[in-house]
This record gives sequence, structure tokens and C-alpha cells, in this order.
Amino acid sequence: MITYTFKEIRDAITAVRELPRTLLGKEINQRLLRKLAKSAHLEPLFAEARAESDRAKREPFPELKFSDFRLFEAQGTRVEYETPYFERRNRFISLLLVVLLEQEPSDLQALEDLIWEICAEYTWCLPAHLSMSPDRIPPRQRVDLFAAETAHALAEALYLLGDLLDPQVAARVRAEVEERIFQPLFESSSAFGWESSTSNWSAVCSGAAGMAAIMLVQDKERLAGMTASVIRTMNVFLSGFEDDGCCTEGIGYWAYGFGFFFYYADMLHELTSGSINLLSGEKIRTIAAFPAAVQLSSTDYTNFSDAWPDSQPHTGLMCRLHHRLDQPLPEMNRVPRLYRINRWAHASRNLFWSEAELLNGSMALGNFFFPSAGWAVSKAKNASAQFSMACKGGHNDEPHNHNDLGHFILNVNGESLLTDLGAGVYTKDYFGEKRYEHLHNGSEGHSVPLVNGCQQAAGRIYAAELVGQEEKGGSLEAEVNLTQAYPQDSGLTNLVRSFSWKLVPKLPQAVLTIFDVYSFREANNRIEELFMSFHRPALEHGRIIWQGERSKAVLDFDQEMLQAEIEEIASQHHNAEPVLIYRVRLKAQALGAEVSIPLRFTVTAEL
Repeated sequence: MITYTFKEIRDAITAVRELPRTLLGKEINQRLLRKLAKSAHLEPLFAEARAESDRAKREPFPELKFSDFRLFEAQGTRVEYETPYFERRNRFISLLLVVLLEQEPSDLQALEDLIWEICAEYTWCLPAHLSMSPDRIPPRQRVDLFAAETAHALAEALYLLGDLLDPQVAARVRAEVEERIFQPLFESSSAFGWESSTSNWSAVCSGAAGMAAIMLVQDKERLAGMTASVIRTMNVFLSGFEDDGCCTEGIGYWAYGFGFFFYYADMLHELTSGSINLLSGEKIRTIAAFPAAVQLSSTDYTNFSDAWPDSQPHTGLMCRLHHRLDQPLPEMNRVPRLYRINRWAHASRNLFWSEAELLNGSMALGNFFFPSAGWAVSKAKNASAQFSMACKGGHNDEPHNHNDLGHFILNVNGESLLTDLGAGVYTKDYFGEKRYEHLHNGSEGHSVPLVNGCQQAAGRIYAAELVGQEEKGGSLEAEVNLTQAYPQDSGLTNLVRSFSWKLVPKLPQAVLTIFDVYSFREANNRIEELFMSFHRPALEHGRIIWQGERSKAVLDFDQEMLQAEIEEIASQHHNAEPVLIYRVRLKAQALGAEVSIPLRFTVTAEL
């Protein structure tokens, strides 16, 4: 935990005589930007920024309509309003980068017009988040993730552009950030719910607001008080991590929450010349090592909860973390594209901090356990092929929770043959009472059993403990007691799922054996074993085959006990792109009070 006293914070802040030009870790100027723009690993991103800035000068602002604004409340959908909202932020990113690089009057005018338009928005908060603040706070002063991020982005534009920006635009930014963010957050007696949340919200909102304060607030006594408030909320955020550093929200929200914590900590360190260092302590180092531990391939991460199967690390964040904390890096092949990042903090640091020599490294191999969350991840190379497996216990009341205890992922040569679907499209129902009716969130969207027609239930009491023991050669033995994951109606008295993951010597092959052992209060039971994939399976005599482009998985099962069904389900990824999902059901009926079901997956890399 961060243990600075207010006196220590005040002394460090009031000692600052002028705002350093290195708040972003280095001085951002035309000379540096021209050098970066000519770097092979960054040149495509600067070209993307130029193309978007040219489009911004030809096309009007994306319009934020009231008819779209009201749709979340009227029908629960978000994309209609959020699409133009984030298009404005993406346009801001490109214009600011191009103005910093080239300082062309036409680009500067387009940027100033956009900043003026953003300052005029009814609220910087998303409609989906308005109800999460007290009603007595007007919408224009409600601070959510994106209101805070908007304040940070605008403040950083003022800091980076200096006298280039028209004084009237700069003055309006200062006034809007003061009224919309600083006053409700730092001057009001009302508190926002996220200030006591251990989710990504506490770090993103407080970190973004805190960085804006560093760059805009000239009264050092006031800034000291604001800094103490931000650090207090950051302590709440960090308390959500156990000592193993696992982020149960998933890798995407790790990058979001811990990313903004780091951006703020790094800026505060620069401001105070190291007098305040929020990155000390073993717990911070362990949290920072999370991405390298849960990476499954160069393009895939363990994506339990509302994470994305193909999450891509923010290379700037990872490179800077590596230098500050000397923690292992995940394998990173390229800097993420600017388009659709939406967030100035991520996009800018990717450009300013990414280092070519730290790209294209090797992925961390071995077995990684997270006892607090019940996760186990095993990664190994065998006969020039990459094999990864992840499984989980935990409980069904985690941040961005899915009812997925006993679920697992099989990834071979960068293909998740048995997968986690990740986050679905966010709507009102997605975060409401119907959350677990959504395929991506409920048990029927995960590779777990259904017991006597019962899915797993939501709530902290529905839990499973995972016990793992590492073996040599990248193999893994793990066991999950799933008894408490299911409601009483299931009739269960005991359910244990064991995983045995082993590489096949000298072959590009590995075997996962799952053994489910059930005990019931009485006889005449039915079980369905579910398996999820984005690859179309084929049913043969006593086996299921999932064929990828570079690998395949074969499930052998007892066809005298289990009858197989294959379902094709049309769904949508988190970004609303259509996707076909394939669910295998292995059904067994009229079972006695004691049941054992062996399931053997053989996965092969096709070199």
C-alpha cells in the first residue's frame, strides 16, 4: 500500500517551482517526434494520424444527437451514441499528434475547433454511466471513466502545445475541466461510487483527473490536497489485488486500470523529481508481471471475464514499466494501431515510449499460478510448436464476472481451439439483472458442466478452489472442487474436475485429460459437458475434432455414456462485429449417484 503522509505529499508538491517539461518521461518536441515518425515500428501510426487529420479537415464533426443519447435509457443500447463520441476522441488523438509534429495552421485550426466542440458537449460522461452518480450532481459534472479521460487529454494538449494553442481555447479548457471534473471530485462533499471501488474505475478516473490536476492547477497547496485524494483512491484500487498480482477483470482491464495507475504514478514521480514514488514495493512489481504470465501466444492472452481473446498489449506501457520495474515483458510484435484506441493516454504513450529493441522478444514459458483467483496457466514449446493451457476456479462475484468456474482454454501456435468468448456487446441488460442470460456471461457460454439442468449461479458463495502442482517439462496437474458453484437444485453433494496437461515427447503435440467426478444425493441424474470454440467442430465415431489453420484439437469421449450435439450460434464480439460460436454438448442421462466422466483432448500443431 502507498503510505505517504499528507505532510510528505505537501512538502513534495510545494517544493516544485515550475512544471517540468518531462512530465511524460521525456520532453515531447518536434525534433523527437520527427525522429519517432521515421522509425520503422512507428511510421505506420504517424501515417495513420496524418490520414485521419486530413479527413478531419474535410468532414464535419461526428454529431452527438439527443435521439441517440436517450437510447440507452429507452432501449438499453449504447453503440449509437458511443460511436460518434469515441470517433471525436480518435480524431483528437490524430490531430494533436500531427499538430505537435508539423505545426501546420490548418491542422491547428481543425484541432482547436474540435477542442471547442468537445468543451461544448452536454456531458463528458456516457449515458450508460449517468445513473451511476448521485442524482443531485448535474450530468455535466458527473465524473465517469470517459469524463476523466477527456479532462486528461485536453489538459495534456495544453501542456504539450503551450503558446501554439489560442489563449481563448486554452482558457475554455481550463474552465471546463475545473467545473466538470475538479469541483465535483475535489471540492464537493458528495462522493462518487468508484472512489471506493477496487475495479479499474478507481484507477482510471482518479489517475486521469490527477494527471489533469498536475498540468492545470497552479496553486500548489490545492494540488497537494488533490494529490492526497488521488493517492487515497489509488490505495483502494490496489487493495483489489492480492499478493499474486492477478487481475480477475482480465488483461484488457489490467491495461486500463493498472495502466492509468502507472501513467499517474510516473507523472507524479517526474513532477516531484522522485520524491513521491508510488511504484515501490513487491506487490506493484507482481501486478506489473501479470501480462507476461498470462500471455498464451504472441497474439492471445488468458481472457477470463470481460476480456478479449486477441488482446494486444500497449507497448508503450509495457516498455516503460520494464524500465521502471525491470519486470519481464510479454512478447510484443507491433505497436497497436491508433484507430479505435479512443484513449489519448494509451495512444500517446505507445508512440512516445515504445522501443523497437523491446519488440519481437520471447514469451515467458512455464507454469504460473494465481492462488487468490484460482487461475493456472501453463506454457511450453514442444518440437518447435507453442502449447498453452489455462484453467480457473475463483468465485462468481468477481469484477466483470462470468459464471465460469472450472472453465479452460487450449491454445496451440496462436490459435485458441477451445476458447473463452470474452466480452459481449455492452448494453443495459449486460450489466443488469439479465447479465447471465447473455451467452458470453452465463455458464452455457463456457466449457463447464451443466448438472441436472442447472447452470452455475452468480454470487460470492458460488466458489471453487483450484489446487495445482507443477511438474517438469511444462506439464501441469490441477484440481478444482466445483461443488459450491451450483445451486442446491442441482442435487450435487460433490463435484471435482481435475486437469492433467502433458506434452508428448518429441512430437508437436500435447494432451489434456479432464476427469469429472460427480456425487449426488440420489440417482437418476443428467449431465451435459459443454465446450466452446470459434472453430467449427466435426463429429466422428466417439470423437470431436476442431480444425484450425495451424493446429487441431481432438476430443475422445465415451460414446456409450455421452451423446454429442453441435450447435452453431450467431453472436457478436464486444465491438458488435458478428461472429459464429460453436458449442458442443455431450449429454448423459439416467445416471446413478456416483458418476465419473473422462475427457481426453489431443492437440496438435501443424507445422
